[in-house]
Amino acid sequence: MKPMRMHHVGVVLPTVEQAERLMELFGLEVDYRGYVKSYHADLIFTKYGPNESPIEFIIPHEGVLTRFNGGKGGIAHIAFEVDDVEAASRELEAAGLEMLEKEAVEGTSDIIVNFLRPRYSEGILFELVQTVAPIDRSGANHS
Repeated sequence: MKPMRMHHVGVVLPTVEQAERLMELFGLEVDYRGYVKSYHADLIFTKYGPNESPIEFIIPHEGVLTRFNGGKGGIAHIAFEVDDVEAASRELEAAGLEMLEKEAVEGTSDIIVNFLRPRYSEGILFELVQTVAPIDRSGANHS
């Protein structure tokens, strides 16, 4: 597998207010907000800048992510950018590893994603991200 560039770090939080407090604390700005139907969660991506990679704040409404770290939230995953999620997934599967999803799922309207099961990566959840459309920064993709 060719070297990958980090796309973002995903952090689960119980409320939007917590994400906003962290952004204020560290001087981070909202790039865009979205909603992921597959995981029933609101998202806030911070802006990418010369000194930082984006943080994806994930605010789940239901499902397994609401119980992440006993419901307190925390660092959920590290995401790498790939040209082709399906090809990267097949490459990992050919090496005997398993992906979380049978095939890539829609993230926000601009990306598709899949995850390497953490049992193959020292207990860390890694997400593969493929950009498939321009980012919708209008807020229209927010539920």
